[in-house]
Amino acid sequence: MFLSLKSSIFCLILVLGLGSSVLGQEWSQFRGYRAQGYLDNANIPIKWDIEKGENLKWKTAIPGLGHSCPVIWEDKLFVSTAISASGNDGLKIGLYGDIDEDTDESIHQFKLYCLNKKTGDILWEQIAYEGVPITNRHTKSSHANPTPATNGKYIIVFFGSQGLYCYDLDGQLIWKKDLGRLNAGPFTNPEVEWGMAASPIIYKDRVVVQCDVVEQSFIASFDLSTGEEIWRQDRDEIASWGSPTIYDNHEPAQIIVNGWKHMGGYDFETGEIIWRMSGGGDAPSTTPVVAHDHIFINNAHGRYSPIYVVTPTAKGDITLGKEETSNEFISWSIKRGGAYMQTPLIYGDYLYNLRGNGALTVFTALTGEVMYKETIGMQAFTSSGVASDGKVYFSSEQGTVYVIKAGPEYELLSKNPMGDICMATPALDKEAIYFRTQHYLIAIAK
Repeated sequence: MFLSLKSSIFCLILVLGLGSSVLGQEWSQFRGYRAQGYLDNANIPIKWDIEKGENLKWKTAIPGLGHSCPVIWEDKLFVSTAISASGNDGLKIGLYGDIDEDTDESIHQFKLYCLNKKTGDILWEQIAYEGVPITNRHTKSSHANPTPATNGKYIIVFFGSQGLYCYDLDGQLIWKKDLGRLNAGPFTNPEVEWGMAASPIIYKDRVVVQCDVVEQSFIASFDLSTGEEIWRQDRDEIASWGSPTIYDNHEPAQIIVNGWKHMGGYDFETGEIIWRMSGGGDAPSTTPVVAHDHIFINNAHGRYSPIYVVTPTAKGDITLGKEETSNEFISWSIKRGGAYMQTPLIYGDYLYNLRGNGALTVFTALTGEVMYKETIGMQAFTSSGVASDGKVYFSSEQGTVYVIKAGPEYELLSKNPMGDICMATPALDKEAIYFRTQHYLIAIAK
């Protein structure tokens, strides 16, 4: 839907030599193009069997622990991880509310891997940082949560307090930035450390990172080729874990962010605030998504678990009144029922809202009408849904992938065990769907 709007940019990409792939067809950041989470005409199977090798293209072990998602450019696939010298890659999954942190103080290698997408062979690996982690992680988290981003010339990887790194696609370090100690933890217990999760994004010739932390939150823009800081905007915000996204259907292009005190839009060129709102959950962990020329934001925790659908012409403070569910710039909203960890999937005319306990609600995206409610599995869910060719894929933490039929009526098509814990959102291309599990990268294809 964006291709016709981006023809001039696509031509510029070709002129600059940043790759010949069609814009939007490369899964180049968290949840693919603009975090939308879908790719059609991909011919992905509905069923597979890892043990029997049915529709299993390849399976490659990745050492360490990481919840970052794989990203793809042409025949290369990238993923990050953090490898503990102690071998302590413990992970506590399931539905629980403990604020526990893992305090492994052994030396870690923070690494970026590049694999051959067709075979699963490791082409190169680079250690971005080696040392004791500067902050701790939650027992359900990892030290490699942010998903890398690429434009076909550079690959950006973010390790929170361990720094922001830029490589070329052959693994040569171009630049690195120390962004300081970034403690993302609960605002009610500022001494507790959970680790960063916001992924960097690339747009035009810049890298954008959102760093909502316990103290001195900010969002910043850097030159993609040099790492030079272009602007930095302080944010009056508690720690959050969602990634920014871009809206550019109209000028000026906006950087859209989630938050508790400050959901909103920033001018891409200057960093100036265009609009803002409050009224969300107090531990925002999801990424805003643009679809149907609207901005979809959900979060949860504490008193509220809203879904907001915002028009991109928003200006100023658009926060809803206590009893309001819409206003001039908010088309519709709900105060409770939005997902805590899962970025919403807007596929076709419908919004798929999956909560951590497997409760799925499907809305008409532009009106908020509920199509159905269904529990898809009695398991815990953290990763976000993706879609292809009329099918929606949801991965549980325990490693079961539920495939449902897209549309206004519920139909479960298959359940596929991965044989490993699955916390990361899968990636798609025209050949396969790629799952990052606790111990492996797995390619599923017909």
